[in-house]
Amino acid sequence: MNDPTRIHATIATPLGTMAATFSGPALTSLVFVDAPGTIPDSRSGDAPASMAALCAALDDYFAGRGAHFDIPLAPAGTAFQQAVWKALRDIPYGATASYGEIARRIGRPRAVRAVGAANARNPIAIIVPCHRVIGADRTLTGYSGGLERKRALLELESRAR
Repeated sequence: MNDPTRIHATIATPLGTMAATFSGPALTSLVFVDAPGTIPDSRSGDAPASMAALCAALDDYFAGRGAHFDIPLAPAGTAFQQAVWKALRDIPYGATASYGEIARRIGRPRAVRAVGAANARNPIAIIVPCHRVIGADRTLTGYSGGLERKRALLELESRAR
């Protein structure tokens, strides 16, 4: 059943199409999709003002002008996942952190695998920058958008820093 308070939209980016979902003004998900047009584009009409803000912020981000996302977020997740996702947002633009570092930041130093699982379930790509999390040996590890996109995002941020 469709929820009339949810707005779905697709957004073209240099790394492929992204699908955004809003519940009212809050962004609940932003993910890369491999099949353009799988979610109807509804940016006009009922789209919240935060949709325009998201598109403008993504344009700036991909143009190398930094990451200034002033959009209300409402990702669904457990208290532990929320703590991990908050810690991800604290990783500075152009920097990286390991899963172990994130575990220590949230006060759960032994929960490295759980941090990895929460990172993998992050529903809001780029804004909640799970792409900035790397292995303890500084290698690139999994990314739901694919390792090539992760590498491209990190390179973009490194160049713009």
